[in-house]
Amino acid sequence: MKKAIWMLVVAGLIAGLTGSAVAQVKTGDEAPVFDAVDIAGSLIGLSEFKGRYVVLEWINYDCPFVKKHYDSGNMQELQKEFTGKDVVWLAICSSAPDKQGFYEASEHKRILGEKGFAGTTLLLDPEGIVGKQYAAKTTPHMFVIDPEGKVIYQGAIDDNSSANKDDAKTAKNYVRAALESAMAGQPVEAPATAPYGCSVKY
Repeated sequence: MKKAIWMLVVAGLIAGLTGSAVAQVKTGDEAPVFDAVDIAGSLIGLSEFKGRYVVLEWINYDCPFVKKHYDSGNMQELQKEFTGKDVVWLAICSSAPDKQGFYEASEHKRILGEKGFAGTTLLLDPEGIVGKQYAAKTTPHMFVIDPEGKVIYQGAIDDNSSANKDDAKTAKNYVRAALESAMAGQPVEAPATAPYGCSVKY
C-alpha cells in the first residue's frame, strides 16, 4: 500500500514537472526568450532581434501539411515577401532524434536548398526546449512577434486546414494579415487561431 502511494506521489511530481515545462504563451505577452543553434552552427538568440518583427515557423518536411505550403511555393513566397521588409523569419525544427522530421544540420541545409527556403535561418531544437517554451503543437505552427518583443499572432498559417497544395493560394493567410496590419499601425484582426498540421514530434 505504501509503495502504491509513493508511486502515485512520484507520478504526480513528474506530471507537475512536465506541465510546468510547457509554457502557455498568450497573445499580447512578452515572447519567451531563447537561444538555439542554427544550421550554420551559430548561436541565435531571440533577444538580438529586438526592434524587428520576427516570425517563428515550426517545421517538419515529412509532414504533408508542411509539404502543402512548400510544394506550392506558398511558404517561400511569404518568407521572401517579409524578409524583404526586414522581418526576421526563423524556422524551428523540434523533432527529436529518431522521430519524423529529425535531420542533422547538413541534411537540413540540403533540403532547404532544394525547397528554395527564403527565411532567415533554421534553428535546431532536438530536445524540444524552444518548442515547449511556446507550446508549439503542430507543423506548421506560426508565431509573430512585434518589435517590442510581444506575441501579436499565434496559430495556423491560414484558414484552410486541408493538405492539398492547391488550397494554399486561395486561403486567407493569417501570418500575412497579422504582419500587414501591425506594420500599418492597425490591430491584428485575428490574434490567435487554432493551429493545424502534424503534431510536433517531441
